This record gives sequence, C-alpha cells and structure tokens, in this order.
Amino acid sequence: MHPKALLDACAELVALTLRFDHPADAVVSRFFRDNRSLGPRERATLAETTFAVLRKKLLFDHFAPSGSGPKARRLAILGFFGPGDFLRSALSDQEKKWLDQCEQIKPQDLMERHRHNLPEWLVEPLKQQLGVEFWPLVESMALGAGLDLRVNAFKAKRADVQKALAQAGIKALPTPYSPWGLRIAGKPALNRLEAFIRGDFEVQDEGSQLLAQLLDAKRGEMVVDFCAGAGGKTLALGAAMRSTGRLYAFDTSAHRLDALKPRLARSGLSNVHPAAIAHERDDRIKRLAGKIDRVLVDAPCSGLGTLRRNPDLKWRQSPESVQEMALKQAAVLHSAARLLKPGGRLVYATCSLLTQENETIAEAFTASNPGFGPLAVGAILSAQKLAGATALCSGGSDQQLYLRLWPHRHQTDGFFAAAWQKE
Repeated sequence: MHPKALLDACAELVALTLRFDHPADAVVSRFFRDNRSLGPRERATLAETTFAVLRKKLLFDHFAPSGSGPKARRLAILGFFGPGDFLRSALSDQEKKWLDQCEQIKPQDLMERHRHNLPEWLVEPLKQQLGVEFWPLVESMALGAGLDLRVNAFKAKRADVQKALAQAGIKALPTPYSPWGLRIAGKPALNRLEAFIRGDFEVQDEGSQLLAQLLDAKRGEMVVDFCAGAGGKTLALGAAMRSTGRLYAFDTSAHRLDALKPRLARSGLSNVHPAAIAHERDDRIKRLAGKIDRVLVDAPCSGLGTLRRNPDLKWRQSPESVQEMALKQAAVLHSAARLLKPGGRLVYATCSLLTQENETIAEAFTASNPGFGPLAVGAILSAQKLAGATALCSGGSDQQLYLRLWPHRHQTDGFFAAAWQKE
C-alpha cells in the first residue's frame, strides 16, 4: 500500500477507536474484516499505530494542537508504527517540520501526566500501592505485552512443544514461574502450526496459568470455573485433572462460552461441561450447592491489569464503573462460595491492579464468612514447587497471603488472587 493510503487508513482506524463505543481490539478486528485486501504488514502497522495512540493519548493530545489537518491524522502520525522514512514520504513539508519539533522534546521536560498517560483517578491509587515502583509500572505498560503459551499437559510436554516451535522458526523460552508456560517474542502466526491444530498448546498469559495452579484441581474432583468466559483457565484446570472428574464452565454469556467449543475440541478433554447461566443465583448453581471440591471465581473486573494489551481500558473505565464492578464482584463471590462442600477450596481472582477490586473484596469476604478460613497463597504455590513462589505474593503478616502479579515485576499481566478453605 502507498504510504499516503496507509497513513489515511491509520487515521481512519484511530478515529473509530477513539469513539470508545467498543473495545479497541473489537474495532480493529472489524476494520480488518471490512478491509480484507490488507496484507499482514499493513495490518500490523494499523494495529500497532492505533494501540500506540491509546497508550500515549495524553501526550499525543498535548502535541496535536500545534499541528495541522484532522486530529486523527495528527495522532496517527505521532503513533505511526513503521520506518520514519516511510512515514515522512506521506507527509507534507509542514507536517514533517511539526513532527521533527515533537520528536525533539525530551521526556524529562514534559509534565508528569504526559509521561504516565494515565487518567488522574487511576494515578493516586497506583502511587499509594507502588511508591517508587510507579514509574517502572508505567514503562512496562507502555511497552506492550509479549506472548505466552500454555502447554496442554494432558497431551504434550513443554520440551516437545518448544522443539516443535523451534522447527517452525519460533524461539520459545520456558516461563519463569508456570511449569506449563512458554514465552515467545513477537506475534507469529500460530494457528496454522500442527502443534496448535492438534491441541498441544493454547495462548494464555503466565499469570492466568498461575490461577489454575493455585486452585490445584485434582483427578476425579468436582470443580467449577464460575466465570469461565472463553475457557482459558477451564482448559488448564481440565488438563491438570487429567480429563477425569467433572469440570463445570459457567458464564452468563453464551456467546463467550461458544468460543470455548473449538478450543475444547482441540484439547482432547472430556470432563468439561460448559453451561450458560442467567445470573449467579441460577437454578443450576443451587442444585450443586455443597457438592463441589474446588471453585474458581475469576470475577468480572475493570481489566486494568491488562493495560499492556488493552490500553483503551484506562479511558473506558471510571471510578464509578469500578465501584459498580466491586459490588458485583462481592455478590458473585458470595454466590460461588455456596457451591463448596466442607474442606473445599475457593479462589477469587481478578486481572485488576486496584485494591478496591482485590484486597478489599477478599477482606470483606473473610470478615463476613467465618466458615471460610483464608489460605496463604505463597504456601500453596511453594508446596507445588513453583520457582520463586514467594516473590509472587503480598499481604498478611508474612506477605504471603495473596497472589499479586505486576507487569513490571513479573512480566505478566496484573493479577490478584485470594484463597479460602471451607470448614
């Protein structure tokens, strides 16, 4: 595609995304479906340019007024993903001069808000939690995320999948914590690989894999993934159970569960039972009350732990939406807890960075449910011989009570988890 046409397409996609009517990845996917003639490199440029604008929106909004032309075009120029010479061949002399002026500004000369590119309501809670680590977190979120794979332990071994990827020209390294994980650079096409087609691996962030480790589902047990979504953690649990017992995948969205079906077929698992529920008090839930060995509640949340992948979330969420989410999280957790039989394990998790959705919810549940004893996450993971388990935790007198993953510390998405045992 000619540079000018590609820049125009970038500006169009940026404008569509900044409406914030839908998640950015959905907008990008729809744009690609509507423009099927785009090649892989053009798609990469369009996607990366759009996400760069979302990551640095405050900075680019600061620079944009000094330029000329439609704002979406100015933002696309600032965030353009590709060689500088290629971009400049699409610009007017005035635009080139403006871009040169923008690029000469040093980061240390910018206001703080133009360096962190976060909404003000999010800055203070993160600074309170992290102190001097706030800026390393900001830097990690601006870099984007790598790509983690979970080896399907029911079908394959990590070393064998690593070798198969190497034969396809894809370098994969074992993840530092999850025994099932492989980390690869870039975004190679994986869905055409024979190892993927036969279900030897799935794409899944290492942090998400650790939630399945924490639940520690055993062979022959009755297990519930209460907010299963597209089933990434469900499949990890099913593999850990060696396709025995009974694993229910519940979600209020039948559409999300539909995405589980082809993945389930590849996995080779026969113990997974997806079921759409109307709400957390659905009759299906009532019939299983007191019968389940382990329950995972990967609760609906703000998703702010995934800002490396979904930078639009920081502009689509608000203090009000987080508060509404916290009320829902508490209700879902209480309903899911009714499923457990005595001795059963309950795990509550989010992919949020905010205490409001994490420790606050866990502490309130513990206080109002004396029949559930908190479990130290650090002890659970250490018992499974996970390397560096203690470095993944925080909270409690020994700082081992909760799982607390941070992008800048652990190179995963931001995750939180708490665990209890029913007495």
